[in-house]
Amino acid sequence: MKPLNIAFLWHMHQPLYKDPFTGEYILPWVRLHGTKDYYDMVSILEDFPSLHQTFNLVPSLIEQLNDYAEGKASDKFLSLTLKPAPDLTSDDKGFMMRNFFLANWEHMIKPLHGYWELLKKRGFYHHENEMDDAIRYFSEQDFLDMQVLFNLAWIDPAIRENDGFLKGLSQKGKGFTEEEKKKLVAKQKEIVKGILPKYREMEKKGIIEITTSPYYHPILPLLCDSHSAKVAMPGAELPQKRFVSPEDAAEQIKRGIKLHQETFGRRPKGMWPSEGSVSEAMLPIIANEGIRWVATDEEILANSLKRGIRRDSDGYCLDPEILYKPYYVTAEGKRLSIIFRDHVLSDLIGFVYAAWDAEKAADDFAGRLVKIHDSLPSPEGCLLSIILDGENAWEYYKNDGRDFLCALYARLAKHPLLRAVTVSEYLEEYPPKEELPTLYAGSWINHNFKIWIGHSEDNTAWDYVKDARDALVDYEKILRQSGAYEQHKDQIADAWQEIYAAEGSDWFWWYGDEHSSMSDKEFDELFRKHIKRVYALIGKEPPLSLEVPIMMEEKIYEPTIKPTAFINPVIDGEISGYFEWLSAGRLERTNYGAAMHRETRAGIVDSISYGFNLQSLFFRFDYIHDIIPYEQKWDVIINFLFPKMRKIKLSIEGGKADAKILEKDSDTGEFVEKKKIESIAAKDVVELEVQFKTLGVKTGDEMRFFITIDGGERGLERWPSKGYVAVAVPSEDFEDYNWWV
Repeated sequence: MKPLNIAFLWHMHQPLYKDPFTGEYILPWVRLHGTKDYYDMVSILEDFPSLHQTFNLVPSLIEQLNDYAEGKASDKFLSLTLKPAPDLTSDDKGFMMRNFFLANWEHMIKPLHGYWELLKKRGFYHHENEMDDAIRYFSEQDFLDMQVLFNLAWIDPAIRENDGFLKGLSQKGKGFTEEEKKKLVAKQKEIVKGILPKYREMEKKGIIEITTSPYYHPILPLLCDSHSAKVAMPGAELPQKRFVSPEDAAEQIKRGIKLHQETFGRRPKGMWPSEGSVSEAMLPIIANEGIRWVATDEEILANSLKRGIRRDSDGYCLDPEILYKPYYVTAEGKRLSIIFRDHVLSDLIGFVYAAWDAEKAADDFAGRLVKIHDSLPSPEGCLLSIILDGENAWEYYKNDGRDFLCALYARLAKHPLLRAVTVSEYLEEYPPKEELPTLYAGSWINHNFKIWIGHSEDNTAWDYVKDARDALVDYEKILRQSGAYEQHKDQIADAWQEIYAAEGSDWFWWYGDEHSSMSDKEFDELFRKHIKRVYALIGKEPPLSLEVPIMMEEKIYEPTIKPTAFINPVIDGEISGYFEWLSAGRLERTNYGAAMHRETRAGIVDSISYGFNLQSLFFRFDYIHDIIPYEQKWDVIINFLFPKMRKIKLSIEGGKADAKILEKDSDTGEFVEKKKIESIAAKDVVELEVQFKTLGVKTGDEMRFFITIDGGERGLERWPSKGYVAVAVPSEDFEDYNWWV
């Protein structure tokens, strides 16, 4: 039998971290992912040259890699690394305590025993006061070791193993010297400098294809028309000012292609539109720039065809003849090919297999591919696309994912029924035969644009971009009319670059309820700086509103699932029946392909259910499935912000659990125990009942709360990640009105 064509597309992307006023890089992730992920993800294929793959490198990432390679980039993390340990100030040390453990504890810190010892000494917490208190226990040598180990942990284990100096540092573990630190930083630069030449070399050999994205990674459909969001979100509240600038979309694409050609010596044939976002309006813009194919998610295909892509209980596609083939669309007389990723297979690599044994995960994945092959009558003409972020998953895998990738690649390389191809070489052999009648406007996350528009923070950011852009257009028009344009054209060009940078998707990713990181403040400031610089370049005073953070610390979080009726669960630590918590609200763990650098590992809780009857408020904490039964000690604090500040503290250890209410002492300002709560149980889940009278609230009062979980070595969690949940103490007619505040 002839083999099934498999196309891996690895999307390599980092936001623009450069401060537009100072040129300093605010965050270090281009440099650190460069040493940990970008080089080895392509170099590993030298051992498997028959496995052809596609890599998408975002132009703004290429720009930043070039800056680091040429010595033009510096970031605060690098500056503090290079600073001699005796010269570190107390502020420097505080910054390091908070930020130099931003790595996966299990797979990046623990294997370096000296690093793990430093983390234990600092403590598994990130509260400001505790960080500052811990400084006094750290010696000068400890801080020097921290400088070395943070950077060493962000170098791929295979690179460390194959480099005598780096291997020696890993084995030494602690007690490093200033000279060793300098040499380590030089090694970092050497690795980063080799990244882009390695991709160019591998493409020249025919092993990989390199594709591009719009320069600053904007959501193209929203640049063309922000109202395209209403296709999938008809009830969404959009920005006050409609954004319609298809010319910006065209410019972002042109600039991306230009840098790609300068970097790799050839124009890209394919494009991964930022976040897999597509719409009919953007198609002619892409086609006019000579791009031959684009890719997005299977849910876009399903909605374009107005039919579901069916799957069985094991996730296998029941419509393989629909999903596993390319389509074409016609845009202004030009034909553009489009492929759709297998959502389930892509997410297995991105989010599931990290917790598996590498060999078993590789067996499972290869077995799935073979089963798909066998389900197709003519597999040789089909294309199965696997598309995901190429850097973010690996810190959650043992050995940075290399064990899994080597195991998987070894199976694919020798399997007669599976053939790994680049997208372009497949399309040249099997051009699409079927035209897609319409193209649904959406992204690869829930086939909509909710992440980037619709929340008040997102909408505010869009309005700021629109206002600044309008001011720039008006200023340019005045200069042309007065004949003064030529003498100001460089400033105008710089101002447009700031507009394009501000249009990038990453700012909007962190605004709203969906995502949070330990760098939210930095992202907010960077975005507003790009807007401010537009006004500075055209000689106008920036609006005062730009001095105020867009990102609100305290705001209502709207859970996807809200309470719909009274519940009366038995507090026994067991899920007694399907209907017991059916009408409860629920906070759910969410994972998207993004670099969320937090001091946490897998966490403990998978979801939190909450609900009420007329007398009591109920909570249920469900464990992550892989850790059941969980016997270690962990704590939960339910933080009530309103109508009165108080806390409920739960302490759980296996089947033992206790709970107490804490209130702030007016004299000391400390939270002290006021009352024990008897109605708590821990077994398969943790269940809690607290009476409204114990909380001191009455019917109609609005309660606002968020929940923090201290999992010890499994890290800290906050539910929701930003803001608070608001619940009104119900009246008897709650079920009649299904009332929610």
